[in-house]
Amino acid sequence: MRYSDTKRSKPYTRKWETSVMDTIDELDLIVKTEKNPNNHHCDVTHDVPAVFFSTGGYTGNVYHEFNDGLLPLFITSQHFKKKVVFVILEYHDWWIMKYGDILSHLSDYPAIDFSGDKRTHCFPEAIVGLRIHDELTVDPSLMHGNKSIVDFRNVLDLAYLPRVKSLLEESGAQEKLNQKAHSSSSDIRVEVHDATLKRPKLVILSRNGSRAITNEDLLVKMAEEIGFQVEVLRPERTTELARIYGALNSSEVMIGVHGAAMTHFLFMRPGSVFIQVIPLGTEWAADAYYGEPARKLGLKYIGYQILPRESSLYDKYDRNDPVLRDPQSVSDKGWQYTKSIYLDNQNVRLNLRRFQKRLLRAYIYTIAKKNRRSHLQSQ
Repeated sequence: MRYSDTKRSKPYTRKWETSVMDTIDELDLIVKTEKNPNNHHCDVTHDVPAVFFSTGGYTGNVYHEFNDGLLPLFITSQHFKKKVVFVILEYHDWWIMKYGDILSHLSDYPAIDFSGDKRTHCFPEAIVGLRIHDELTVDPSLMHGNKSIVDFRNVLDLAYLPRVKSLLEESGAQEKLNQKAHSSSSDIRVEVHDATLKRPKLVILSRNGSRAITNEDLLVKMAEEIGFQVEVLRPERTTELARIYGALNSSEVMIGVHGAAMTHFLFMRPGSVFIQVIPLGTEWAADAYYGEPARKLGLKYIGYQILPRESSLYDKYDRNDPVLRDPQSVSDKGWQYTKSIYLDNQNVRLNLRRFQKRLLRAYIYTIAKKNRRSHLQSQ
């Protein structure tokens, strides 16, 4: 594929990371100028601009898919008001399938596979690469119309709420069928009133393997006793994003252990509560990558820093070992130390009495917010 002097670029956001940039395909753009008209034949002539970007690099990790891809795509293209064509290097069908609902609200045109499409495309102008502001956020001072992270979240609403509504209708229809089958042998009509529907909803974003909460069942029980309706969400790579969005968009509180899945705080409504469990050795990353961005979205963020006794590492190391006593000194040795010790080989067993204080804060905050809303609606 060609664009009608030649300019080379690797259109990926993480320019500061040499190791990943070495893996990104290079783009050759043929730019038509007065001095160099380059009258190439155009197989396809577009009357709208193009945005070129790559879905290579760290794509495959949900944090990077949003932080390095979707949010920069919104930042770079939203001022075109959907009159823009996306041209993708290292194009993946699964990525298009996964995020197609979002793309459809950023562009009115089908995305183009840069390597797969052998035609010569001509555009009146092009932006090569995406702009990135900060971790999982949008800086209004750098945006047309002072758009913010809330505006990006509004795009997520447009992308996923129709599907969420469809899933709820399907679920409701199935429930009615089940009730009908259950009562078919009797003429007595039974109405079920589920009191938990009025309880504030809490979603636990569960992990398997490293950084799992090993007493999660007791956490669920405690949260229910406090007064929450609890849903344990275990997303897989193949889980439809609309299902995750539906669960979190309808929740008042989300609990999760630090990791890429915390990116899903973007699916929560501003004003909701996000409790992030912070394992040993992850303090800085937990706040920089998820805590501060959550506050910018308007969430009430509560960080729960575990004690050494709450870490599975407590049974593996001497009590005076720097791994337990001074995690920062271990992390200062380099990323591989942090990854191998604190990210890949650490689980959490919550001190429930200690954690209960955070849950009670979240519950009181949520009930007070509901009461305020009810009061305003009754006026």
